[in-house]
Amino acid sequence: MIGNILVGLVALIHVYIVYLEMVLWDTPRGHKAFNLTPEFASASKVLAANQGLYNGFLAAGLIWGLYLGAAGFQVKVFFLLCVAVAGLYGAATVGRKILLIQTVPAVVGLIAVWLGW
Repeated sequence: MIGNILVGLVALIHVYIVYLEMVLWDTPRGHKAFNLTPEFASASKVLAANQGLYNGFLAAGLIWGLYLGAAGFQVKVFFLLCVAVAGLYGAATVGRKILLIQTVPAVVGLIAVWLGW
């Protein structure tokens, strides 16, 4: 139960990231969220939308795992691992903030799912 709640939370975080990257990137809210200048945001808008789409796939995989119920154990584990690895890479290449926003929730969710909580 707790594991599924955490998986749902990680999925919601990624749905929000999709919204930020695909819709709000070139707005004051997007600039603030990602510490962007308006010029950079405008120039990188298409790349951010592509990145947002990938985050959408992570969210979709987690939601799929939840939909499958107990049979979705492996799907949830796989997508939580994908989120954690993506977060580690982002933290190493972009900023440590990603570690807290993406990796930590994924790892906590993974532990909860793995332990059957």
